[in-house]
Amino acid sequence: MGPRGLQPLVLLVCWALVSAQAGATPAVTTEGLNSTEAALATLGASPSSGPPATPKAPGPSSGPRPTPVTDVAALCVCDLSPTQCDVNCCCDPDCSSTDFSVFSACSVPVVTGDSQFCSQKAATYSMNFTADPPQRVFKLVDKINPSIFCIHITNYKPALSFINPEVPDENNFDKFMKTSGGFAPNADSDVSSTTRLDSPNTSAKYEYGVPLQTLDSFLRFPSPLTSSLCTDDNPAAFLVNQAVKCTRRINLEQCNETKALKMASYSRPEILKVPNSRTKVPIIVQSIVVQSLNQTLTRLEDTQVNLQPAFVSAGNLNVCTNVVLEVKYSLTYTDAGEISRAGLSLLLGTVSSGVVPIQQKFEIHFIQRNTKPVPLSGNPGYVVGLPLVAGFQPQKGIIQMTYRYGQFTILHSTTEQDCLAIEGIRTPVLFGYNMHSGCKLRLTRATPCRLAMQKVKSLLKGQGFPDYVAPFGNSRAQDVLDWVPVHFLTQSSNMKDSCQVPVALVIVVKWTKYGSLVNPQAKIVNVTANLVSSSFPEADSGNERTILISTAVTFVDVSAPAEAGFRARPTINARLPFNFFFPFV
Repeated sequence: MGPRGLQPLVLLVCWALVSAQAGATPAVTTEGLNSTEAALATLGASPSSGPPATPKAPGPSSGPRPTPVTDVAALCVCDLSPTQCDVNCCCDPDCSSTDFSVFSACSVPVVTGDSQFCSQKAATYSMNFTADPPQRVFKLVDKINPSIFCIHITNYKPALSFINPEVPDENNFDKFMKTSGGFAPNADSDVSSTTRLDSPNTSAKYEYGVPLQTLDSFLRFPSPLTSSLCTDDNPAAFLVNQAVKCTRRINLEQCNETKALKMASYSRPEILKVPNSRTKVPIIVQSIVVQSLNQTLTRLEDTQVNLQPAFVSAGNLNVCTNVVLEVKYSLTYTDAGEISRAGLSLLLGTVSSGVVPIQQKFEIHFIQRNTKPVPLSGNPGYVVGLPLVAGFQPQKGIIQMTYRYGQFTILHSTTEQDCLAIEGIRTPVLFGYNMHSGCKLRLTRATPCRLAMQKVKSLLKGQGFPDYVAPFGNSRAQDVLDWVPVHFLTQSSNMKDSCQVPVALVIVVKWTKYGSLVNPQAKIVNVTANLVSSSFPEADSGNERTILISTAVTFVDVSAPAEAGFRARPTINARLPFNFFFPFV
């Protein structure tokens, strides 16, 4: 009787637990079973079967899960651009039904809240391509967490949202002292708190990619978005240099009413020095160039004038004058992330009905204050006629001369052809230019052979012959592995009882065309310096001898034949039916 009597007791305990859970769980309306009904169905009982159990009344610190503070219908993780529609972002509130009709899919199909709850709201987004035009489908459903480890009841409602901490001040300091039990003495925290309270904007600065703020919103930088048409709501980002062209459709007779054609739309905004500050940086007009119908350019001396677009009709010719065609911003910033100066250059033109719609060009460049731009020999490939970028590597990095025309040099030729007279005068090696120079050196009989070798070698190599040459005209000195080493070779004869004196330095620079076929860039791939020595007898019949010294630089194009790249042809993987040739086979 002992084992048999335990079975009803176990079933009763399980039934009581299930009934208690059913009484404490709120009903959730979903497409499937809720957690309570699923548990009862597993045990083979219905919610109303058996005597109802009396659930324990919840205490003051427990209860059902409160309504989440975060609304999943308002969340949108793919909304990256302010005040404009993001492509394939179905939850973007800036998108209209016209924008949804051209979407190919929803980049974020489901948006949910906290995944640790047993029941949570989920916003689903999809596209209905059967409709004409295609439409976005939005549903707000209840999602059941399949995990057995989930939060069903919470007793701490503030945990559902972030709480803004209360900052101590002179009014609530005594209350903080009572609740916290006192503050630990920390000099660093006291100094930081005092600084933060006295000047809350000391840490504010612009960071890369942050939109430049103005008094009303942000600095607008028109650019093409999904088409070639200009979009005026595009913000200018900090340290992002841009140069774009876009097309604008205008009504020639109402050109004086279009804001995008007025120069005041680009010169009137005032940029905030740092985000959320009160210090304003005005935009100063640096130059105004006026273009006529025959493309003649005239620069105005007065940059303070505010020219307005005006419609002029003369017979069959209708034109609009003072229309903004080009806008160039030049912003100066500090290393602390502050805008210190803003300049503007404008190109105003006369537009006729034959060139409508018009094309506008917008540029923005950032320049750091108290810095000088480093001249380059190309960006990225070398430009013909500019000097080669070279340097030394004593330990780790590349060391370059400040004077870039003295980084890679050869002998300088003069009409006197005297090597001693031109000692120290060098000619820079220019990319793409084959060069040849030389001079004459007179040596007496009393000159030792070793001294003559050292003297001629110093004349050929100069004071600082480089160890490395930059592959591109804009290569950085810290990228040591990218630089091309200079292979220095020595060639001499094998005659005995003779003095081996260097007479020539032959430099061969091999370069190739790198990149696209449309705009190939010159890249140096190999540099060889060959020092050629000649034999001179030790015993010479004359009192002095003359040595001819020369230097030659040759640029060799080693580019492989260009081959246009095409995609692989598609293969047709089609099979005929097995009875295709019936009844012949």
